[in-house]
Amino acid sequence: MRIHGLNRLSLVDYPGKMAAIVFTGGCNFRCPFCHNSSLVLDPDSQPLVPEQEVLSYLEKRRNMLDGLVITGGEPTLEGGLIPFMRAVRQLGLLVKLDTNGYRPDVLESVLEEGLADYVAMDIKNSPDAYARTAGLPYVDMERIRRSIDLIRTSGVDYEFRTTVVRGLHYRENFEKICALIAPCRRYFLQTFVPSQDTITEGWQAPDHDEMQSYVELIRTYIGTVQVRDSRD
Repeated sequence: MRIHGLNRLSLVDYPGKMAAIVFTGGCNFRCPFCHNSSLVLDPDSQPLVPEQEVLSYLEKRRNMLDGLVITGGEPTLEGGLIPFMRAVRQLGLLVKLDTNGYRPDVLESVLEEGLADYVAMDIKNSPDAYARTAGLPYVDMERIRRSIDLIRTSGVDYEFRTTVVRGLHYRENFEKICALIAPCRRYFLQTFVPSQDTITEGWQAPDHDEMQSYVELIRTYIGTVQVRDSRD
């Protein structure tokens, strides 16, 4: 698998676990507020970390680490994803997969083989605003719905999450998002953090009152909703 980055230890990216993180390059979305623009738009410009180097590190640290987070970019674009996940699983480590859910066939294979212990799926927006938020002229919402259903019925621990950006997200969007994902185990709202490396510039974060109004609305549909800062 092509790995463009290795974070050797994180205490926040896998809930309740000590984990390493690997980053894949490339994405099938072009979210204008994405913080990893170079990794998404020009992954070949980013250095590669040999897969065996990562596996060797994980083997040496497997008594210290609980697991590995695989993020991107979009990991399901990688042809070597499933063999890599098998190799990590053989080390006895937990695996968390971050995905936008746009390749449900790959996700289904991962879940059927029991290769993920936790899945975090980005919910970009309500169906009517999905394409604009994903930076595409069109998004096939049936792919998104299928991934949501696969995750909810898999028995694997999971979260859905939305990075909230002023000008892209409004109260009416969250009513429709709740209809899309409810019932679900947990839902996170991630406050957009302005960055120099977004795909397009000028995006702003919602203020505290805006975020709280969204949380209060969502709680009428989904019991467990929390706010956290976003680095995505």
